[in-house]
Amino acid sequence: MATSSQSTPDPQGSAFARGSTARRIVLGTALRRLRERANISRADAGYAIRSSDSKVSRLELGRVAFKERDVADLLTMYGITDGGERETFLEMVRQANQPGWWRRYSDVMPNWFQDFVGLEESASRIQAYELQFVPGLLQTEAYARSIATRGRPDFAPPDTERRIHLRMQRQSILTGVNPTKLWVVIDESVLRRPLGGRRVLREQIEHLLEASRRPNITIQVVPKHLSGYAAEGSFTILRFAEPELPDVVYIEHLGGAIYLDSLDDIELYGRALDRLAVDAETPDQSRQLMSKVLADVTAGDL
Repeated sequence: MATSSQSTPDPQGSAFARGSTARRIVLGTALRRLRERANISRADAGYAIRSSDSKVSRLELGRVAFKERDVADLLTMYGITDGGERETFLEMVRQANQPGWWRRYSDVMPNWFQDFVGLEESASRIQAYELQFVPGLLQTEAYARSIATRGRPDFAPPDTERRIHLRMQRQSILTGVNPTKLWVVIDESVLRRPLGGRRVLREQIEHLLEASRRPNITIQVVPKHLSGYAAEGSFTILRFAEPELPDVVYIEHLGGAIYLDSLDDIELYGRALDRLAVDAETPDQSRQLMSKVLADVTAGDL
């Protein structure tokens, strides 16, 4: 029989992820370890829950919701008979199945982006490189509106305000008792691209300067003469405190997004981010550069 300290993350402890997406991954990882220790194949486990090996694989990766009955049957098959330990797992199922706050915005979010918001909420540290827009977590409402309306507010889609509100809600992870650590590297061209006009850009840069003074936020700017050398496109690395959760590289494109979590990919993009940090101005120098651009914007000299 497995002991709780060896196989069961504590739903209330620091080892248990705070977001429902991450909770599913933690629970799936714990079940995979139990299955492997019991020397049971995915096909046999799938048969036990009236399903297939592919369904078990998706459960163990945290990509689908869990049913209490299925988990109870798997625990029996894996030899977990202690009532207290079984209840701990079933409580994890109940918590993992709680809908995230973002579900009420599902009408304005593609499925691939719902996964990202769930992981973003659970990350302990987020690192990003942007060369076109200010990162969403640091956008002002007016700047976000200029992007959502493609600069034509009179022709905005009817769901525009809900999409903007969703983006503002996502930013709550940067405040509170235990805020997420955010480190972003942005291309200087982002600061000089007048999305929404000079007033909107001025307010956005002022917001970046204010955000850069928070202890959990680091902003670096790649000067234009070093732009384009270390990375050819924007990307985000999500890092988690829980050992069960692998780091994830997120790359968004016009029709969806790519999620990478292999060690080779994490190392590749980690090295690119390190190079960007070296090419970029230091945080203090970046604030000076942002202040200079702010003065240019105010003077109308972009």
